[in-house]
Amino acid sequence: MNTIAKDRHPDAQPDAQSAESALAMRPKPERAAAPDANPSIGSLAQRIDQIDWFDAEEELNAYGCAMLRNLLTAQECDALTALYPRDALFRSRVVMARHGFGRGEYKYFAYPLPPLVAALRSELYPRLAPVANRWNEAMGIDVRYPAAHAEFIERCHAAGQTRPTPLMLQYATDDYNCLHQDLYGEHVFPLQVAILLSEPGEDFTGGEFVMTEQRPRMQSRTEVVPLGKGDAVVFAVHHRPVQGTRGPYRVNLRHGVSRLRSGQRHTLGVIFHDAT
Repeated sequence: MNTIAKDRHPDAQPDAQSAESALAMRPKPERAAAPDANPSIGSLAQRIDQIDWFDAEEELNAYGCAMLRNLLTAQECDALTALYPRDALFRSRVVMARHGFGRGEYKYFAYPLPPLVAALRSELYPRLAPVANRWNEAMGIDVRYPAAHAEFIERCHAAGQTRPTPLMLQYATDDYNCLHQDLYGEHVFPLQVAILLSEPGEDFTGGEFVMTEQRPRMQSRTEVVPLGKGDAVVFAVHHRPVQGTRGPYRVNLRHGVSRLRSGQRHTLGVIFHDAT
């Protein structure tokens, strides 16, 4: 998970007018109906349909991350957490301290992915691909992403990126995750999702999801995302466009988790590209 790499795209300045239009002139989708009072009722696909994706993109454009409240039910969170001891479901385990990544550990799922993890990948991707394409257009990057996740995974696998990247992370008291970027290979989908599976204040304290953003000739900006159990954050993997006086330019982002003060914390990471 903690694959830290240099920017794979040179900071070429895009054409200001066309790049700005890519962000400002995007079509505004029809707003979804308000979710039920109990968001756990209904399928995952219905919950994803109920998200206000226009507002989510506004948050992504402004801050590089957006919260998706109540994406999973408490029961789904507990069921996923219960998978962690089942080593047969995972292709590898990483102890962070051995690699200087922080403290704690995580495991990458093996194919076939658990049904809920596979559904999160396939259902969230089509909502995020248009955002990713608008970002790339604004930043002058030629890569475009297909509408369906299966098509994008075929692209990854054809390039030798065949190892699944969805993962589960486990933290205990004093554990933390250093700032990093999840790149894994040539083909990188520019957005990913982290879902908190534990309850802050009950299962653990501390352990906040944090992001930093580095703009040229400016000090880094920090964002702390206050997740609850079942909440998700969608965020930039590597960089995002920011509007400047001469058009959009790229800023670099990293993410991590602050030190746990007590308890145990589990997180599901949904990364849309596979690894070499």
